[in-house]
Amino acid sequence: MSAISPHAASDLASSHPLLRPWLARPYPAVMGILNVTPDSFSDGGRFDAPDRAIAQAKSMIAAGAEIIDIGAESTRPYKGAEPVTAAEELARLRPVLPAIVALGVPVSIDSMKAEVAAYALDQGAQIANDVWGLQRDPAMAAIVAVHGAPVVVMHNRVTVDPDIDIIEDMLRFFAHSLEIAAKAGIAAGNIVLDPGIGFGKTPQQSMTALARLDQLARFGLPLLVGASRKRFISTVVESEPRERLGGSIAAHLMAAQRGAAIIRAHDVAETVQAVRVAAAIEAQR
Repeated sequence: MSAISPHAASDLASSHPLLRPWLARPYPAVMGILNVTPDSFSDGGRFDAPDRAIAQAKSMIAAGAEIIDIGAESTRPYKGAEPVTAAEELARLRPVLPAIVALGVPVSIDSMKAEVAAYALDQGAQIANDVWGLQRDPAMAAIVAVHGAPVVVMHNRVTVDPDIDIIEDMLRFFAHSLEIAAKAGIAAGNIVLDPGIGFGKTPQQSMTALARLDQLARFGLPLLVGASRKRFISTVVESEPRERLGGSIAAHLMAAQRGAAIIRAHDVAETVQAVRVAAAIEAQR
């Protein structure tokens, strides 16, 4: 099992210092998902109270999460998330973000708004996670560049088109995102690519993205995959979001085999165990 593609591994020295240790290992880092929202598709409302959010972050860290990804706006693609203002996102973040940063594990801010990303990075978050890959808010790339932070650039689409080649679409999208990043002054070593499982894709296209993940190696950048509890799993075995642990782990293990350096997951303990055991077994070959 390789946590990063061979091509990207050759550029390890140029990667951001925060990313470098994860990229050098035979198993991916696990990013724990923390939604401080009332309406996220899987756990909306469970952690929107500050004390519960902080307790969940501590629990994920104890279970092996090496990054906490905190989001204050639901971006669920299939049930129609209600957009919120930057002011509302900030109101949800302010009671919890400083306390979670103080836990000592790198924090990622999951937001498509530059204003929110700027606040979080100023407060000590270390990674920006943009579900629109620097292509929605024109100020996002500049904010990331000013802070010198790693950024997760995710593939997304406004509409779902079952007739397109989703890999070709991803390649075009990422090429454009990388142009935006370069113009803003974001170092290539600070960029992580995310295929955006479940976003702007049919379930079949999400599975294609996972199956052909290694084709993204041409960019020479680390990959993040978040297939946790996603809807495509229920098209194979009918299930509700919180019943999809087995499918999530299967998808994440295949992603790790195809080069994912970071896995974004709800079920941290189980995912950490799965990727590390798989890597240990692979080491015996």
